[in-house]
Amino acid sequence: MIKKNSIKISKLIKYYNFINHNFMYDNKPINRYKNSDKLLKLKKLYSALSNIKNCELKKSATNLVFSDGNPNAKVMLIGEGPGSNEDKEGLPFVGRAGQLLDKMLLSIKLNRRNVYITNVVNYRPPQNRRPTEIEIKRYYPFLVKHIEIINPKILVLLGSTALNAIIGDSEVISKARGKWKKLKIGNCNTDVICSFHPAFLMRQPEQKKYAWVDLKMIKKKLLEFNIKIEKK
Repeated sequence: MIKKNSIKISKLIKYYNFINHNFMYDNKPINRYKNSDKLLKLKKLYSALSNIKNCELKKSATNLVFSDGNPNAKVMLIGEGPGSNEDKEGLPFVGRAGQLLDKMLLSIKLNRRNVYITNVVNYRPPQNRRPTEIEIKRYYPFLVKHIEIINPKILVLLGSTALNAIIGDSEVISKARGKWKKLKIGNCNTDVICSFHPAFLMRQPEQKKYAWVDLKMIKKKLLEFNIKIEKK
């Protein structure tokens, strides 16, 4: 019996690792992840991205960087693409910019257990360059599917690449940030707000005051929607 249980646990861990989610913390299972239909859809999406053909980004990358956080979260964040640390770890926002993002989230009592994080492209662009328009268009259907599966109430676009991918290039991030838009993305109806990417804020720390305004707007929207945030 012990051997069978050990095999079962091993298979579960491999499954969770396969779809690149932190479903376990402190060696304790997180009971909130019970939506098997959603997990199956995420697994299929992960598989589709893993098997993408003729992609130069994939050829030069080490790992597929799928997502991090809680698949049942009502808040979803979208960044640009993996950097070197993310490529190495296989998770988004784990470098210095990720540390800043964690602090930003914490300032409004959010963390990776109650948000969901992904990027516009899922493989690292060489030398951390910005994804090209062709690359963004290629990954856009996957991104839309990802949003549909998570179905967030609040969608936060971090940086100009995420802004351009979802909303278009008619506005620059400095003008578009801090404004709510109600959008239908695929089958998902969501409230969208843009803010600066943490990497940009590291280069331009004087812009953090504007990012703080955006964070407070997100906090206000959480209260407006009566979204309860798990503390653990």
